[in-house]
Amino acid sequence: MVDELLVELHLLSRQKGFQSDPLFAVGVVQVFDGFARGYRPEAQKGPLFDALCASSGFDGPDLRRQCNDALGAMGRHSQAEVRQWIESQGEGAPPPVATALAGIRRPDFHYSRLMAVGLLALLEQALADDAMEPQALRQLAHEIGESMGLLRDRLDKDLALYASNLEKMSMAVELMEETIAAERRRRERQAVSGSPEGVPSAS
Repeated sequence: MVDELLVELHLLSRQKGFQSDPLFAVGVVQVFDGFARGYRPEAQKGPLFDALCASSGFDGPDLRRQCNDALGAMGRHSQAEVRQWIESQGEGAPPPVATALAGIRRPDFHYSRLMAVGLLALLEQALADDAMEPQALRQLAHEIGESMGLLRDRLDKDLALYASNLEKMSMAVELMEETIAAERRRRERQAVSGSPEGVPSAS
């Protein structure tokens, strides 16, 4: 996870047309937090994120602030309202969406797969009252992203890969937690019996 983000951020830092925006900030934070789930010690996650960003010239604390501000600014809306924002080129949209739309219209705009994840997270926040299934939400993100000017094929590929990797990471974390719990139970039984499991105590 760290290696993939490191490469992505390094490549973006070399792109003249790339500019950090709310989609990117939300995306990079969501990807890191999702893939760092279960990372121990917990207290080291923040410094790890900051160091990861700083290695490519990005400001970790500022990206996390931008992410929190963007999610907090979204409010609750209907799908019809969201589509209207796109059709009106951002008029009446929350600042994160309006800023993203303005950035995409730039001639030198450079897309990042982290933006796809950011779009998905912002839509999930805005449409929280709809309680959409993950697959339906991704489908909507494809449609909205395409309407915004992003390439549909890239969105499909990047969001599918993100969902797949997140699921694999979740399964790995669950397996790790189960293994740790089983080992803890074994040691507790060993402590009660006074001898290693499988080794009979002297009578």
